[in-house]
Amino acid sequence: MKEHIVHPIPPFYDKESMILILGSFPSVRSREQMFFYGHPQNRFWKVIAGVFDDDVPESISDKKDFLTKHHIALWDVIGECDIKGSSDASIENVVANDLSMIMNTANIQGIFVNGKTAEKYYIKYTENAVGQKAVCLPSTSPANAAWNLERLISDWKRSMI
Repeated sequence: MKEHIVHPIPPFYDKESMILILGSFPSVRSREQMFFYGHPQNRFWKVIAGVFDDDVPESISDKKDFLTKHHIALWDVIGECDIKGSSDASIENVVANDLSMIMNTANIQGIFVNGKTAEKYYIKYTENAVGQKAVCLPSTSPANAAWNLERLISDWKRSMI
């Protein structure tokens, strides 16, 4: 059964952020942890650590330090929606997040979306408001089984750096 959920996690950014990475909507596990990519099977933290040749951050505090060190802002395209569990395929009745607070504060040089669902909603709801296209990166979700970790890291690195 679908629930209507308002995104509970605030955006992570500061005035030094230069890269904005947007997911679609936080998973159940991420919503429970109140931070991004909280499910251990999601490869986001391993991929981003590989992109920057750095250690994989483990705690939320380590993850925040990592993002700050590498000038990365992190949020999601969707601000609220109807969703069943963590299933992107079930998303309906979308209200997009307003990215203006990030864009007006930080010096964002590039916007990247983590997967096709984030790309779809970014193009539909956000791209015109922001006035900047996003680069779609292959999803780090375990549902994207066609991409192994090495291939994800290679593609993300080629696109981001």
